[in-house]
Amino acid sequence: MSGVKSLKIALLGCGTVGAQVARILLEDQTEITARSGAQLELIGIAVRNLSAQRDVQLPDGLFTTDAEALIDAADVVIELLGGLDPAGAYIARALERGASVITGNKALIAAEGATLNALAAANGAQLRYEAAVAGAIPILRPIADSLAGDHITKVMGIVNGTTNFILDAMDSTGAAFDDVLAEAQALGYAEADPTADVGGHDAAAKAAILASLAFHTTVNMDQVHCQGITEITAADVSEARKTGYVIKLLAIAEQTEAGISARVYPALLKRDHPLASVRGAFNAVFVEAENAGDLMFYGAGAGGAPTASAVMGDVVSVARVLASGASLPAASQLREPVLSEFTEVTTRYWVGLAVNDQPGMLARIASVFAEHGVSIEAMNQSAAESGTAQLRILTHEGSEAALSSTVSALEALDTVASVTSVLRVEGN
Repeated sequence: MSGVKSLKIALLGCGTVGAQVARILLEDQTEITARSGAQLELIGIAVRNLSAQRDVQLPDGLFTTDAEALIDAADVVIELLGGLDPAGAYIARALERGASVITGNKALIAAEGATLNALAAANGAQLRYEAAVAGAIPILRPIADSLAGDHITKVMGIVNGTTNFILDAMDSTGAAFDDVLAEAQALGYAEADPTADVGGHDAAAKAAILASLAFHTTVNMDQVHCQGITEITAADVSEARKTGYVIKLLAIAEQTEAGISARVYPALLKRDHPLASVRGAFNAVFVEAENAGDLMFYGAGAGGAPTASAVMGDVVSVARVLASGASLPAASQLREPVLSEFTEVTTRYWVGLAVNDQPGMLARIASVFAEHGVSIEAMNQSAAESGTAQLRILTHEGSEAALSSTVSALEALDTVASVTSVLRVEGN
């Protein structure tokens, strides 16, 4: 096309998302050229197995096992292999030669994002990774660009579709965790080994990315407090429902006077909170900013076509810059991360206790809370069975340190048979 810059695109990986990206590049080339100002030519797709079955029928001549040669011939590299190696080496190779990179690799960005961003800046290349967090939902670009002139104080989101599907099904059906997990695996929402999802690790990688972008610093995944949903019981979900709450696995990035906190854990939300209505495998991210106020971004958090949409958004953005010939803005100065200790995080607790139903029991339990400076907001006791009653206590806001020490002291009481659950409460 006369007068339109031509850009050579290399695609690394042709799984569920990669196949859809290739399809869009081939089928929608005319529209993408009009939107980006550049003609994008898919010059090859690097795969491990040339004979593997693909979700989309693509020309055989595009496939190669020589990823490095493909990278060296490209203006733009799309990395959709996942994992740290060899994806990290491939991205570094592309950036070192000045090729721009789009990736959906959350684990790599959470671990090596600062290094790769610096490498991109040093070589006049772009590195974009919208697809690394919340699938099709445009959240990273709004945080990095649209809200760049604002001061974000908190980002809180449901960023893992598997865990949201499980918790939503437990809430709506009353089923136990193991039963819903098996259903999620049968439906393809959960992997055969679901540890990364139900253990909170997938969400923790995304929390690190969100914290880094929102607060213009570098937060690594190992700096994120991480707790999964494997201990959530049907009783927890049922009691939460009775009191007007729903349990969600939340990824939270927050900046307070104490510093930056990044954390993942199951928490109670009031049913009128915007995130409480997120159902099934959908994702949503709630952003609090000083001037913009409260914003929520909602949509499909996974899947081939939705995630490919996020990748293609980055592709068009990169192509526009390259087509215009404009120089990239100087990289913003990253602040040294001032991380608060998790013990300094301020939240509320919802504590479940199995207690010996005897005179003076409630007074002794209340005194433990008072001794640790934790105020009780509400208390509910269910009918006793065989001398043991179930007690649920909701606290007022307190530090994680004070709340945690309170729970430890409760465990030592002879009137407490066991602490059956400890959950945090988020939102207003």
